[in-house]
Amino acid sequence: MPASLPFKLVSPFQPTGDQPKAIAQLLDGLKKGERHQTLLGATGTGKTFTMANLIAELQRPTLVLAHNKTLAAQLCSEFRSFFPKNAVSYFVSYYDYYQPEAYLPATDTYIEKDASINEEIEKFRHAATMNLLTRRDVLIVASVSCIYGLGNVEDYEKLAITLKKGDPIQRDTLLRRLTDIQYRRSGIEFKQGMFHVLGDTVEIFPPGGDSAIRIECPFDEIDSIEEVDSFTGELIRKMDEVTVFPAAHNVTTKEKIDRATERILADMKEQEAKFLKLGEMAKAERIRTRTEYDVEMLKETGYCTGIENYVRYLEDKEGGSPPSTLLDYFPKDFLLFIDESHITVPQIGGMHEGNFSRKQTLIDYGFRLPSAHDNRPLKFDEFESRVGQAVYVSATPGKYEYLHTPKPRLTEQIIRPTGLLDPPVTVKTTKHQIDDIGNEIAAAMKRKERVLLTTLTKKMAEDLTQYLQDADYKVRYLHSDIETMERIEILRQLRTGEIDIVVGINLLREGLDLPEVSFIGILDADKQGFLRSRDALIQTIGRCARNVHGHVTLYADKMTDAMTQAIDETNRRRAIQEAYNKEHGITPKTIEKAVHDIAEAGIKMELKRPHYDHKKIPKDEMDRLVEELTLQMELASANLEFEKAADLRDEIELLKKGK
Repeated sequence: MPASLPFKLVSPFQPTGDQPKAIAQLLDGLKKGERHQTLLGATGTGKTFTMANLIAELQRPTLVLAHNKTLAAQLCSEFRSFFPKNAVSYFVSYYDYYQPEAYLPATDTYIEKDASINEEIEKFRHAATMNLLTRRDVLIVASVSCIYGLGNVEDYEKLAITLKKGDPIQRDTLLRRLTDIQYRRSGIEFKQGMFHVLGDTVEIFPPGGDSAIRIECPFDEIDSIEEVDSFTGELIRKMDEVTVFPAAHNVTTKEKIDRATERILADMKEQEAKFLKLGEMAKAERIRTRTEYDVEMLKETGYCTGIENYVRYLEDKEGGSPPSTLLDYFPKDFLLFIDESHITVPQIGGMHEGNFSRKQTLIDYGFRLPSAHDNRPLKFDEFESRVGQAVYVSATPGKYEYLHTPKPRLTEQIIRPTGLLDPPVTVKTTKHQIDDIGNEIAAAMKRKERVLLTTLTKKMAEDLTQYLQDADYKVRYLHSDIETMERIEILRQLRTGEIDIVVGINLLREGLDLPEVSFIGILDADKQGFLRSRDALIQTIGRCARNVHGHVTLYADKMTDAMTQAIDETNRRRAIQEAYNKEHGITPKTIEKAVHDIAEAGIKMELKRPHYDHKKIPKDEMDRLVEELTLQMELASANLEFEKAADLRDEIELLKKGK
């Protein structure tokens, strides 16, 4: 592996407050080989900066896991500013839209897989894997999509083409080798994963970058290698050697394809025989014709639609074996940080069961071989076995973190570098809550600050927004019907003052800093459920901890256990912070942070989940759909994705009414 640059942390700040203690304690545990550690960091205490200091100290390839694309994009942007000279990559699902392959027996309806791939994100994914295979100073920020099958790392690395100046090679031989690793010859356009030819000049556009490689090979010898601008052709630099990685992660050798097709056809015949024995001629015919077509495509092109369903054969594994994932591209000594671990850890644990029943239906009706089950994410124990050392980062760690982290290895980071305290929390009756909210808004606007209000349902959010708009306030609502990029734009407008108030159901999922917010009103705080749990209340209260005037009001007519626990924990942290400020003579001040449009990172977000047309769903399919959505709702609430859970709850109610 070529020598790489050391991680060099670039920041005008030095660790302050609780950060030096947290860094020292976590570093001590990592050097002693501790498997699990937890950083219990209050909101706004600089947890990302603490992680960056650990990475710079340890000089190990690092994976940072986040629970959604928005948070991953923000973290990636922050780490790139900390490590501008190092390989900081972004790895999330590259689907803007994804409709999985499915079959509905009740209506005999087959739904083909349909997906829209975000080419920019695909580029980031390739850059991540190429960096991992060529250097050590690699930091990858990923969503939990990194535990899905990616393609065998040994084949990906083995099939890379290394070209050196002076090497003998025929132009046509190079073109065949590029085609074998899934590069396409360009027609009108020239983009990642393509090559074009002009005489003895071959230009290759690698999938993980923005520049092209120009190879001059007259007289069957490489005369020059140049990196050029892919659009203008302008020379960037001359090179003596270059490694061209495959244009797709699911690539393999001809020998493996030949062995795989033999096993595929053998399993197909076994499955066909089962159907024939049961007298199910249509299913037998279907599995034979579909499989034979896929095998023919594999032999001719090395690829077929749905190739992921044959991963067990291509990787020469037995049924039920774990898939190759991004984790397999990391060296064994990599370091893992799981951000917002109270959400991310349960999310990892719940990924595997999500699509099992859908695939079983495809298998039962002859659309896929049983090997389709091997196209799956890792099970939780498989994920654990691939991780050496992990640090869990959260303001509200979950059961898994407490269970696996020895008490001496639970590190608190409560003190903020700005001296800011956790906000005071007041409980007020619901009787005059709208009048009280009006007074709080007026006070915040007088200081040119912003307000967040949280409700329990979309209808409440919309009605309250309409009421405030009628009173001439600049206000918008946020819930799951608002597409991701519009959500981010609304929050940007809140920061810039184009909007004064945002009303939402769950304002936790964005993972964004809002230092301009000085008041949060939590309506129906005493309602039992996942939207008003202890952890949800603590996380929401923390949204107001970046402003010196920050304070929170819980509107409720009784005290619940969740409210009491959230207030007690907030007061405990305030006491620690006040004592530190008094000892060190610190005067709190509001965080000042530049307003960035997250779209500047060049990352397009996934589309929102489509709703079902209840009138078109057969009655005998309704129960299955309700059961599946209920499981999704329970997982979402366990992950503290409360808005998603609430949206699913509403969907389930509509389905039940339509039965």
